[in-house]
Amino acid sequence: MATENPVESLQEEATCPICLEYFKAPVILDCGHNFCRLCVTQCWQGSNANFSCPQCREILQHRNFRPNRQLANVVELAKQLSLQVAKGAEGERVCETHGEALKLFCEEDQTPICVVCDRSKEHRAHAVVPIEEAAQEYKKKIQTHLMSLKKEREKLQEIQMMDTQRSWEHLKQTEAERQKIMSEFEQLHQFLREQERLLLARLAELDREIVKLQDENVTKLSKEISHLSEQISELEGKCRQPASVFLQDIRSTMSRSEERKFQQLLEASSELERSLSNFCQKNIAVKLTLNKLKDVLPLELKTGKGKSMGSDEKASVTLDPDTAHPRLLLSVDRKILTWDVIRLNRPEHPQRFDSSPCVLGCEEFTSGRHFWEVEVGHGTAWAVGVARESVKRKEELSAAPEGGIWAVQRWGFQFQALTSPPTPLSLSCMPSRIQVSLDCEQGQVAFFSADGEAPIFTFPPTSFTGERLRPFFWVWGVGSQLILYS
Repeated sequence: MATENPVESLQEEATCPICLEYFKAPVILDCGHNFCRLCVTQCWQGSNANFSCPQCREILQHRNFRPNRQLANVVELAKQLSLQVAKGAEGERVCETHGEALKLFCEEDQTPICVVCDRSKEHRAHAVVPIEEAAQEYKKKIQTHLMSLKKEREKLQEIQMMDTQRSWEHLKQTEAERQKIMSEFEQLHQFLREQERLLLARLAELDREIVKLQDENVTKLSKEISHLSEQISELEGKCRQPASVFLQDIRSTMSRSEERKFQQLLEASSELERSLSNFCQKNIAVKLTLNKLKDVLPLELKTGKGKSMGSDEKASVTLDPDTAHPRLLLSVDRKILTWDVIRLNRPEHPQRFDSSPCVLGCEEFTSGRHFWEVEVGHGTAWAVGVARESVKRKEELSAAPEGGIWAVQRWGFQFQALTSPPTPLSLSCMPSRIQVSLDCEQGQVAFFSADGEAPIFTFPPTSFTGERLRPFFWVWGVGSQLILYS
């Protein structure tokens, strides 16, 4: 068995198993494993209990770690030793055939040669340049590839962070639903307590599915990031070599440093999004089951629903499948609208939205006062409101009254009315359930909180000139879902 290189062994002991670089401010856990302080802190970010070692997965009761000063000293020694070894390897190589220094580079054969080789029959007709000049040129190319590889690594790290954050958000939603279910079922008799047990079991199953998907995706991304880090370290070390050594096997080095494709990992991330979308569907099914159970309760046990709207008529709105964009999924009763990462194979239709993920309600209004309610939930990209029947379907929408749309929209951390330009609204005051109110005679569209009747926004009066008006819905992104209430 070959003797292990002691320098490489020392470098391995001085390397963090998370970032694969020399330890920075090393700390030691109760289980005995060492990590960079920043690396282990980021791994535990978002956890409040049951902290685990990133290497052996041992559960730690407390978020304890202490500085490892001895290891920090070893790291400094490893760095110094690596520099000394590198300096000792800087001797110039000579031509194996002629014994002359390798001062030229044959561009056709891509190999260092000596002055005698340059005059030989083998290289006489080839283009030859000084070896330092060739080294500088190829170093520039390597640096370009290094930049590309580092950018790809950053993209993968960003995907990993976003997937982890998305999973934690869904787990928090699950916990919130669990607490709500437990609170409401305390008021019910034994039959409803049994239903509570069944629903909580379903939520627990969803928790396991999300954690499993998260772990699988994080493992894939971590392996690829580790591979990229190793390749980058190899290329950086290559660039530090003298020109004669650096240009040996340069063709193979260039081939291995070419930009790589990450389509499979991006598809894995899309698969996680699709699975989390299915989770949202199941979560809504739990909420609908609970609502059905609450309908059979005695009146004195029900929480307040609805409100007096004076002469307004509450409309029972359903979604029109002929207008639905191919990425929108409609429930069987046409009351639930979900964005899907898969483009559905919908038939061509003159009324279908092709450019924007929109759908209209089946109901048409030309007179009177009407209102309907929409649950927007925790989605971060949606819009609800009213649209003219003549709104554009086959090209990009102008989401404003000038384009025939009166709506409010949430886009990430922005909550706004779609005026020209958009009017910012307070995101903290955004309800989970919105009432859309339409007064055809007054030419007015207004929005209220469906729970507390608090006004959200009222568009300035306009003339609808007898044109038919329809409910308008827009939704985008995993986790964004709208539910219509009759």
